[in-house]
Amino acid sequence: MKLEISGLTAKQAALCDIMWAIETQEGVESFISTLPTQDQRDCRSLIEMMKLAFIDEINSTDLAQEVLIKWTKS
Repeated sequence: MKLEISGLTAKQAALCDIMWAIETQEGVESFISTLPTQDQRDCRSLIEMMKLAFIDEINSTDLAQEVLIKWTKS
């Protein structure tokens, strides 16, 4: 899935690209911890923006519904 967030600065876009390329949440957290405080804040805001952009792209919850049904029956 390709997410688009409009209006980012070049630095913000680069931070997003770096975080997106990291394979684990722990890795992202480790990367963020190496940054200056303001960049850490920016990264956390960017993560929230990515989450919201992802939610905007969801067209169907059928798969989630199937999983929930199976989980409640077990």
